[in-house]
Amino acid sequence: MAKDVKPTRKNLMEIEDRIELSERGHGTLEKKRDGLIMEFMDILDKAQDVRGDLADDYDQAQRKINMARAMEGDVAVRGAAAALQEHPEITTESKNIMGVVVPQIESSRVSKNLSERGYGIMGTSARIDEAAEAYEDLLESIILAAEVETAMKKMLREIETTKRRVNALEFKLLPDLYDSQEYIEQKLEEQEREETFRLKKIKEKKEQEEKEAREAEADEDNIEIEEEDMEPPATGGVPGN
Repeated sequence: MAKDVKPTRKNLMEIEDRIELSERGHGTLEKKRDGLIMEFMDILDKAQDVRGDLADDYDQAQRKINMARAMEGDVAVRGAAAALQEHPEITTESKNIMGVVVPQIESSRVSKNLSERGYGIMGTSARIDEAAEAYEDLLESIILAAEVETAMKKMLREIETTKRRVNALEFKLLPDLYDSQEYIEQKLEEQEREETFRLKKIKEKKEQEEKEAREAEADEDNIEIEEEDMEPPATGGVPGN
């Protein structure tokens, strides 16, 4: 890139402006990258906890539903599940983390009391109640895990994008700009030295011409003086007999 740019002071000023802008951008992106990494680590810790809770809730729900099937039978379990009238509602909003928009999932009517589940209290047992409660807890864990996992993926993509931009500035754009700056400065210095040398030669030539002109003028004055000295003296009157 360095030799593709014309070595002029205008281009040098433009490159210096680009260097200043790129250096500021590089510093800003580095701060953003570091901030994103810190936020990502916090989300990662939360995600690990959520994954652990989700696995525990899933195991608990499986144990409860298997126990209910064993004690009440599949028909009673399916009947209790089909009796549900009010289904959970999921709403999503957005929040901004270091310039990254991540989802914020809200749920309602997930956990219910006995009267809200739709099946008759007298026709079911505590095993079905425990299974229903376990699956309500599992659903809440799934919703939270979805929010955290989505945020983590978005943060990770933004970190990778920011890292690529930082590397592009640090290892490609800025080195090219520095090379171009150095190339132009060297060429301008060479041009300045050549111009100084040329002006010096012109000055020396002019001084030599002036010296020769003064010497020539002095020689002409000397010749005129010598000619005046060689002229015969003038005599007055007529000579006598």
